[in-house]
Amino acid sequence: MSENEKKPNIFIRIGRTIRDTRGEMKKVVWPTKKQALNNTMIVLAFMAVMAVIIGLFDLGLGTLIQTLLLGGRG
Repeated sequence: MSENEKKPNIFIRIGRTIRDTRGEMKKVVWPTKKQALNNTMIVLAFMAVMAVIIGLFDLGLGTLIQTLLLGGRG
């Protein structure tokens, strides 16, 4: 930016940002209620599966470490 060019004042920049944001929001394609529910169920199922996998992994490593440190005692 050269010395001759000034930034618009804060209110002009805020107004421009709000106008641009409103324009972008009009372009958004919102999911239907059915799609949102379906996607939510998929995420919850994935989280449940991952919780089981991580839990089993934790249990296995815990048992392995306990066996190595305590030599099978305890």
